[in-house]
Amino acid sequence: MAMISVQNLIKERKYPFIFAFVVLLVSATIFFLYSNSSQSLAFSLGDLQNANPTTTRPSQNVTVSPDISKNVDDTTDNTKSDDRNDSNSSNDYENNNNNNITNIDNSDHNNLLIVDLKIKWEACKGSVAVDYIPCLDNSQAIKELKSRRHMEHRERHCPQPSPRCLASLPNGYKVPVRWPKSRDMIWYDNVPHPKLVEYKKDQHWVIKKGDFLVFPGGGTQFKDGVTNYINFIEKTLPSIEWGRRTRVILDVGCGVASFGGYLLDKDVITMSFAPKDEHEAQIQFALERGIPATLSVIGTQKLTFPDNAFDLIHCARCRVHWDADGGKPLMELNRILRPGGFFVWSATPVYRDDERDRNVWNSMVALTKSICWKVVAKTVDSSGIGLVIYQKPVSSSCYEKRQENNPPLCDQQDAKTVPWYVPLSGCLPRLPVDSMGNLVGWPTQWPDRISSKPPSLTTLSDAEEIFIEDTKHWSSLVSDVYLDGPAINWSSVRNIMDMNAGYGGFAAALVDLPYWVMNVVPIHMEDTLPIIFDRGLIGIYHDWCESLNTYPRTYDLLHASFLFRNLTQRCDIIDVAVEMDRILRPGGYILVQDTMEMINKLNPVLRSMQWSTSLYQGQFLVGNKGFWRPK
Repeated sequence: MAMISVQNLIKERKYPFIFAFVVLLVSATIFFLYSNSSQSLAFSLGDLQNANPTTTRPSQNVTVSPDISKNVDDTTDNTKSDDRNDSNSSNDYENNNNNNITNIDNSDHNNLLIVDLKIKWEACKGSVAVDYIPCLDNSQAIKELKSRRHMEHRERHCPQPSPRCLASLPNGYKVPVRWPKSRDMIWYDNVPHPKLVEYKKDQHWVIKKGDFLVFPGGGTQFKDGVTNYINFIEKTLPSIEWGRRTRVILDVGCGVASFGGYLLDKDVITMSFAPKDEHEAQIQFALERGIPATLSVIGTQKLTFPDNAFDLIHCARCRVHWDADGGKPLMELNRILRPGGFFVWSATPVYRDDERDRNVWNSMVALTKSICWKVVAKTVDSSGIGLVIYQKPVSSSCYEKRQENNPPLCDQQDAKTVPWYVPLSGCLPRLPVDSMGNLVGWPTQWPDRISSKPPSLTTLSDAEEIFIEDTKHWSSLVSDVYLDGPAINWSSVRNIMDMNAGYGGFAAALVDLPYWVMNVVPIHMEDTLPIIFDRGLIGIYHDWCESLNTYPRTYDLLHASFLFRNLTQRCDIIDVAVEMDRILRPGGYILVQDTMEMINKLNPVLRSMQWSTSLYQGQFLVGNKGFWRPK
């Protein structure tokens, strides 16, 4: 048979055949390009544990994608939310125009599917809509509680199904003040809550000056300022050694987190926490300032931290009844305090002598004796404020010598349970030991601690090699790819969350830069959070099928490495995307490394919320959240 030429086909006007031929040719070309795309940097902790380490090092040859970021201005930027809301008032995603088409690196455009999800988003409603925290603002569940005696109403009560609404912006919302200015001043319109200004005006927690909220470093116990208070603690007990021996601390009932904010100058990272209570928006103030903080309460459930995590725990008039419920609140601190770690308690029972304070002090004496804590210092400063410092034992001998086994030692099995919706315990965890039965020692002093072998790392033969290779991988990936390649304006970034932190390698690679990272270990993944704390970093457990205990608009960047492939087996990716949108600030970024299958599921959801997105090197999805909100 003679070959049919294209010229004859045109003469005979067989256009349908020509069209089909062209489509076939284009499809074959696309398939060929996809099959021969550049070498992937795909990598996860699981891959390290199952592969030859020499094959998992990230490539040194990286290509910088076109910059699609919008520069985020400093405190002089007066762009307000109500102006930007008017820029795109449509709530009907069927009418998306070409301006909303995903911006894609030319080398990757064949990998990223462009799908127009016809989702009709609505703004969250109700009195707390702007600051909506689904698992803490479930008013119906709170009304049905049988008791509030142990702060049950401040604990998590997640609605089912998860709400699919988008949190609105406060009127006049502006691009946040950048770090380090933000430690001392933030825009009032971003956190428009005046109650603490009036309630704590004599204690200098926070002052309103014009358009700003100013934080002068005062506090209930910081009469001479927080810097003097911090120095007073170390002078009282020099072995604390801020920023050397003591690196990771917990501040209970932290107020606006000035204690943790000023300790950053001494290379100390503080997990500041308080409940969402009548001290309106204190944690929101802290996060807006760029200080690590989370919403939590010592109520009926264990805190979402591992055993033996913190080097020091601090409480300055934190209003916790430590001897309540048989002493369970203090035993919870004992659980998360590292052996040899300190508890600094500054409260009126330490230095006042009225009947009520004497009774509290006597109860504390009996309780601390029963759990083998010893007083290593007790003093009063020049302003009349006093404190006592306790130390947790470093050996089990005291436990064994107690006349009464009360509280009893916990079963070994208890230590293997991740503290997620787990009731407070009335027992003492056994001190940690290695595989040889030796007590686990104190981590290496900071800053060597970040890269040294963590004391809680398993003693399996290849564990240390895997840890070292993971550290090298993240150091290389962050320096060669993340900081140079994707279209992220890093100068606008301060608060970062790693949604699937592994060993904390991503955070460790950023430790010398002006960022802090909240490392999240999902409850369905391997429990690596003790290792993260051993390294001198902070983190929490969480289930990403539920909402996080934080206010809207509190993080500048969300990072997720191979989180979604396991998560989507348990919940809908739309619900996770809604939560990411809630906690990310306008102008903030996401950086997701995952399979193309997961990226192509996540990307259309983000686009439907008016985010701009791009694909980098065929596996990194970069998203930039705008100021758009549904009406």
